[in-house]
Amino acid sequence: MARRLVGTLLAAIAALGVTAAPAQAAVDFTGIVALNNCSGSLVRLPDSAPADKALVLTNGHCVELMKPGQVIVDRTVSRTFSLLNGSGSKIATLTGTKLVYATMTGTDAALYQLNTTYGDIQSRYGSRALELSASHPAAGTDIRVVSGYWKRIYSCKVDGFVHQLKEADWSWTDSLRYTSSCNTIGGTSGSPIIDNASGKVVGVNNTGNESGGRCTMNNPCEVDAAGTVTVRKGINYGQQTYGFVSCFGSGTTLNLSLPGCSVAKP
Repeated sequence: MARRLVGTLLAAIAALGVTAAPAQAAVDFTGIVALNNCSGSLVRLPDSAPADKALVLTNGHCVELMKPGQVIVDRTVSRTFSLLNGSGSKIATLTGTKLVYATMTGTDAALYQLNTTYGDIQSRYGSRALELSASHPAAGTDIRVVSGYWKRIYSCKVDGFVHQLKEADWSWTDSLRYTSSCNTIGGTSGSPIIDNASGKVVGVNNTGNESGGRCTMNNPCEVDAAGTVTVRKGINYGQQTYGFVSCFGSGTTLNLSLPGCSVAKP
């Protein structure tokens, strides 16, 4: 009955000459990249223009195991990324020439700037960048964790948020916890966490408790506001990325002094 009513409504809309907005395409490997040791994604800010130099998002620990409190800004680099098409086949090699930002303090994220623009990538390879969401995701959100390294898509939901996620010497704030079906593995680090409804990036995959250890390497623990520690063996986590949107000015220029930019500073 509901299906018939929807069909009748769409016919009426068509008769008025109104075209319904297309549905959000299913999440695939479009905009996904593979690093030599991690996964990543081609991302843009909500107001990025075709002439802006493109950005790649991955983890800070995919750059190096950084010291607590360490923040890297605007470092000249040369790093290559394999760009995939929707089905997961490599279609191009992209080159990053600047490490715009990287840290493992408060979050575990890195952003590289490429030597080419969003428009160039679109015209040469037919590939679009994924948009960074400017909003905090909600518990229960249907998400996809897309690994370019393994060419694998994990499907699950946001189980909740962690006041402080602690692993060895590192601590991350307001981390995103997955339901158990996102059983990510090594090499999926840096994969974008994509809201399945909007297609926007809400986080970056970074760790999981492998063997039930308590706050040790590869065994992060959850610490609540009262200091209570919880260990969830086999559960995996990511870091939210909406906070980066407020840290960029025109184009893809990082400006950590902008209002609302709360990521770690050098």
